[in-house]
Amino acid sequence: MTTTPDAPAELHRDIGAFGLDPLGYVRFAFPWGVPGTSLAAETGPEPWQCELLQALGEGLARAGGTDAALEAAAVRLAVASGHGIGKSALVSWIILWALSTMHDTRGVVSANTEAQLRTKTWPELAKWHGLAINRDWFAYSATALQSVLPGHERTWRVDCITWSENNTEAIAGLHNKGRRAFALLDEASAIPDAVWETIEGALTDAGTELFWCAFGNPTRNTGRFRECFAGGRFAHRWRHRQIDSRSVGMTGKAQIAEWVKDYGEDSDFVRVRVRGEFPRAGSMQFIDGERVDGAIARELVEDPTAPLVMGVDIARHGADQTVVRFRRGLDARSIPPVKFRIPDLMLIASRVMELVNGHRPDAVFIDGTGIGWGVRDRLAQLGCPGLVGVDFGAKADRTDGITARYANKRAEMWGLMKDWLAAGCLPDDRDLAADLTGVEYGYDASDALLLERKDDMRKRGLASPDDGDAMALTFAHPVYRQDPAEERRIEEKIQRMKRRFL
Repeated sequence: MTTTPDAPAELHRDIGAFGLDPLGYVRFAFPWGVPGTSLAAETGPEPWQCELLQALGEGLARAGGTDAALEAAAVRLAVASGHGIGKSALVSWIILWALSTMHDTRGVVSANTEAQLRTKTWPELAKWHGLAINRDWFAYSATALQSVLPGHERTWRVDCITWSENNTEAIAGLHNKGRRAFALLDEASAIPDAVWETIEGALTDAGTELFWCAFGNPTRNTGRFRECFAGGRFAHRWRHRQIDSRSVGMTGKAQIAEWVKDYGEDSDFVRVRVRGEFPRAGSMQFIDGERVDGAIARELVEDPTAPLVMGVDIARHGADQTVVRFRRGLDARSIPPVKFRIPDLMLIASRVMELVNGHRPDAVFIDGTGIGWGVRDRLAQLGCPGLVGVDFGAKADRTDGITARYANKRAEMWGLMKDWLAAGCLPDDRDLAADLTGVEYGYDASDALLLERKDDMRKRGLASPDDGDAMALTFAHPVYRQDPAEERRIEEKIQRMKRRFL
């Protein structure tokens, strides 16, 4: 092991001895049980994490043997699991072990979404890097963890890469002949086949230690992640296992019990989020990206006779924002959305009323869940026309008798919006597209369609879908445009009656 400035040679020897022992490194490098640290109450990795770390070390030991057929083969490990079992922590440990135990190691880490990578996977690495006994060997940044040894910044590093089907060059350049190269995929189920194929081509150098690990909730029953498991065409290449969240000590058992109660033990939602099993349906994603892309690319369809509907999703604290969206028939593009963060509910109401006066919508559907009722009541005091408060958790109003039944009002609105996207026109708005494609779904015990909750999305590293909910609110109830001429006639009749009795 090459020394770095001011680092004790003894520490390098100790850590260097873990070259084929990831579990040994994890037990040695972090302050398990040490008072005054964040690990004071922890004794070490969970049993499943220990098994995976051991399997990785054993696989590399076998691949480094005399068998020529094994020499150039990457060690492949795949884990499909329920929620909250410590996948991101394990990814961090593997990164730190890999960099720490072989000079000039190179690796890449990617995830299913930029949000997952930037808000969950990479911050978790920052946490464990800060706890590592050899943390001063490497410098952490927003996109890389690299050696501090002069001249090795580019050759001894792991990079955080957001995947793209159309831009895979960063992953393709992973070659590191004669050393160690690795790829780690977090929430791998949604990563496209093209990215997997690029990694496959990159991890081919002979005489090189190669490994590839893929982790994730099994949200799709097709694609390369699914094919790593039993019955898949690549299962023979991967050491794979599926983990039920209830078998792991660190998971929130009360939350899991709520999911089972809400969705049912054998629902796809529980299969994916708890049991680590692939869904029976094709995907847990409620609205697919192709449908959203089509609505963005579609030529604008204008209908001036259609009613103008305004949807308002209320937020008060943190990173969430209040979003106002407009839709006239198939056109949700012409009038731009308004987004703001205001902690005062009365000021939110005043801002919304300004927009109502400016655009004169035929209906204003406002999020009436929680704090939203306060804004709704204030708007009513201000005389907001066409105002309706919408309780997301209320019973669904409509069903066509053919499509899925909806478990609540929110699921119904999103279902109607999903159908509308087949012909509707959306703006090219990154936040809206991310919201629409980020929500997953399942079914409750009555087999009615139920959307993933906002809190559950946050736990997956995604933002609250404020934009998506504002858009969905424009589908809360049927709206009919008022005839301006008829409105004038009614107003004139009222005025005549007033004068008669005055």
